[in-house]
Amino acid sequence: MDSEEIVARLLTIVRDVAIELQPRKRLVREVTLDSDLDRDLGLDSLGRAEVVQRVERGFDVQLSEQLIGDAETPADLLQALLGAEHAETRTATRLKPVSLELTTSEEPEQAGTLLEALAAHVEAHPDRPQIAFWMSDEEEATITYGDLDHHARVCAAGLIDRGIRSGERVAIMLPTGRDFFVAFFAVLIAGAIPVPIYPPFRRSQLEEHLRRQGGILRNAQASFLVADDLVRPMGVLLQGLVADLRGLATVDELSRLQALARYTPASPGTVALIQYTSGSTGDPKGVVLTHANLLANIRAMGKAMQASSRDVFASWLPLYHDMGLIGAWLSCLYYGALSAVMPPLVFLANPARWLWSIHRHRATITAAPNFAYEQCLKSVRDEDIVGLDLSSLRVAVNGSEPVSPSTVARFTDRFRLYGFRPEAMSPGYGLAECCVGLAFPPLGRQPVVDRVDRSELTRYGRATPTVPDDENALEFVACGYPLPGHQIRVVDELGHELPDRRQGRLEFQGPSATTGHFRNPDKTHELFDGPWLDTGDLAYIANGDLYLTGRVKDVIIRAGRNVYPHELEEPVGKIDGIHEGGVAAFSSRDERLGTDRLVVMAETSAVTQDEKGQLRGQIAEAAVAVIGLPPDDVVLVPPRTVPKTPSGKVRRTAARELYESGDLSQPGRAVWLQILRLTLSSGGHRLRRAARKAAELGYGAYWWVVLGAIGVVLWPLVLLLPKRRWRHIVTRGAARLVLRLTGIPLRIEGAALPSGAVMIVSNHTSYLDGLVLSAALDRELTFIAKQELEHQLIAGPFLKRLGTIFVHRLDPREGAKDTETILSAAREGATLVTMPEGTFSRMPGLLPFRLGAFLVATKASMPVAPVTIRGTRMVLRSDQWLPRQGEISVHIADPIRADGSDFGAAARLRDRCRDIILRMSGEPDLAQ
Repeated sequence: MDSEEIVARLLTIVRDVAIELQPRKRLVREVTLDSDLDRDLGLDSLGRAEVVQRVERGFDVQLSEQLIGDAETPADLLQALLGAEHAETRTATRLKPVSLELTTSEEPEQAGTLLEALAAHVEAHPDRPQIAFWMSDEEEATITYGDLDHHARVCAAGLIDRGIRSGERVAIMLPTGRDFFVAFFAVLIAGAIPVPIYPPFRRSQLEEHLRRQGGILRNAQASFLVADDLVRPMGVLLQGLVADLRGLATVDELSRLQALARYTPASPGTVALIQYTSGSTGDPKGVVLTHANLLANIRAMGKAMQASSRDVFASWLPLYHDMGLIGAWLSCLYYGALSAVMPPLVFLANPARWLWSIHRHRATITAAPNFAYEQCLKSVRDEDIVGLDLSSLRVAVNGSEPVSPSTVARFTDRFRLYGFRPEAMSPGYGLAECCVGLAFPPLGRQPVVDRVDRSELTRYGRATPTVPDDENALEFVACGYPLPGHQIRVVDELGHELPDRRQGRLEFQGPSATTGHFRNPDKTHELFDGPWLDTGDLAYIANGDLYLTGRVKDVIIRAGRNVYPHELEEPVGKIDGIHEGGVAAFSSRDERLGTDRLVVMAETSAVTQDEKGQLRGQIAEAAVAVIGLPPDDVVLVPPRTVPKTPSGKVRRTAARELYESGDLSQPGRAVWLQILRLTLSSGGHRLRRAARKAAELGYGAYWWVVLGAIGVVLWPLVLLLPKRRWRHIVTRGAARLVLRLTGIPLRIEGAALPSGAVMIVSNHTSYLDGLVLSAALDRELTFIAKQELEHQLIAGPFLKRLGTIFVHRLDPREGAKDTETILSAAREGATLVTMPEGTFSRMPGLLPFRLGAFLVATKASMPVAPVTIRGTRMVLRSDQWLPRQGEISVHIADPIRADGSDFGAAARLRDRCRDIILRMSGEPDLAQ
């Protein structure tokens, strides 16, 4: 085939797909190598995927799935085609069955966090496969529990080395792959909170993508971004748009230190994830989920599905989405089940790969939105699935978007021939505010469809069953019952619970429920109705089953009836000349008349006024036929104008905002212009970043000026005052004055120190610890310090006048004399202060305790008071000379005594004190 034939055949394929999506395109313009797939031909992700599939079949080649997002014109497709390899034996050799031998393992029922669940599996079976990741049709990579644990601890060390602190938010902008799995657990191991956000899909949507992600990052106050090499240049722009973003790195860049020895401690109540939903760009909603929330949801879903380590979950779902992250991956990790994962683009490029993955791994569970099942019906040919066997599937969850009764029926009918059992289809319901899952049908039950009278539901909210031959009936698929431990109810506008078959707002409660939206008190307030959470969905309950009818905010009230956008968008999308999937129906407030207007926004490539006039007439006719009303306004827009989520769902709220702003006809901008606009718009953020940096430098300088000014007065006073008590009084007052003038609050909590001799043992995290203890403890303190300080020019004389006892750490003979000195001080009733770690580090964690002080306390029969300092490491780290403002707390535990007088009693006393301080510090145990 010569070059002209190849070009002609390629353009025919592109033209055919464009015409099928929008038949009137052939009346508008011809398809050339330079035609823009988006702007000229209106090909969205699914349309591009269809083109790639037909090119592969038509030329018998294998193309990269990246073309779906990267190709801008047919010329790009041609270039990829000319460099592609033939794939004549693809079905025969690449899709052969593959299985992994798995042994049964127990779920970690005692785990209180995801980290404990991972640790339990690592201890029990580090070599057990956790993830089987698609690399190509010929290659698959396996990640074991041990692999995941090791690489995540290495990456976590890199995050902590970059200054990531417990509780900070770390955004993860990575495609589906090994790095995402490692980064997610690395963030948790470092004590931070992962914030998954989706990576860019198309260069042509670069500006919109970065601005949208910038809004999420600002709301999350993300301090760090983990990305890949492709995102790095755009990450720099994001850093300019987000004031709190201190840095970014790839997983490889973070993986250059030794593995972190221990996980940063976390409790069930620790925040484990902030999951951002598809809110508007200016008002992103971050759902706060704790370890307890996630494990409760995973366990409840597992109980409903009877999940075990013998299951295999086949998934292509994106990992930045709750269904892919929690439902498909973390659930498998908890139960010890294999997670067979492929990137979403791999599925879009060839939906048959999802089915073959189920076949190869003998997968027992899978899940996807309704559109994925529909895509299999549209794109998978019989010759693509010869020999396919889906009989291993126990559960095929259909959720995350409205479930179509037609799709369910047609998918079941077609793939029954390939072993798919009707009872495996499991339409479910969930939402991010409940982690992921809320309701599932009983196992082994075929899907249930309820047909109700359209007028009764839309006018009066009554889901009245209708006769089978009612062509105007509304159909809804049953989503099952609430998960174990969870409850649902349907309420009216006044919050009164409604009876069966009455439509209202769906509310829920249970252990998976979020505590609210991150840094969005208004949305959090809207979310809660006492102990119940408002889902934002309309629904009714019949015979215990949940039926979803629509989103509250999307319902349009016109002429006394409810109009559901999806029932209007579907028929409009089928009109010749309208881009299917590019239609949004919504209401817009008419302030002049004080009423809501019904608006239909539809994508088209029509350019003449006559063509547009005909389309508007057809849209009006379609609306009257479906809902009995014409729209108040029909807006025809170019392809790629209607806003969508990454998964392709129409963002109606964003469409309304776009409509009301009047910004509907902006042509796609060149990438260089988008980058320029982003760079310019990030200038304000860069100025604010510079101002913040200047403020930090100013504060640090001010801090040292305060310390120096007070020190200049304090040092000679301590040297000149004749009485030790006076010296301690002025030292204590000076320490408190330093903290007060530098704006560092000091909180003291816990028990009171006993009178008489007492040994105070404290953790050591910063050079500030001595100052803080002096300010917090209203006693004459006798510090036990290393002998090297005695000879320092400034510190030596000062500490001597305060009665400090200097000890030799490396000379045993001198150390014995030091012990006698300390014992003498104890017998004289001194309040001894020691930090048995002996040193401190930049990295969080409690080091081993030396025994000397506890031997003294044991011999002197004196009580020991464990004291825990928190916050000084954050104010002034090791190797850091620029203090930062922060809060400091001192917790005084009840004094304890040795349970004997021998060496063993001293060791036990040390261990008891250390356990108390370790628990109160919230830092890792570095002694193990």
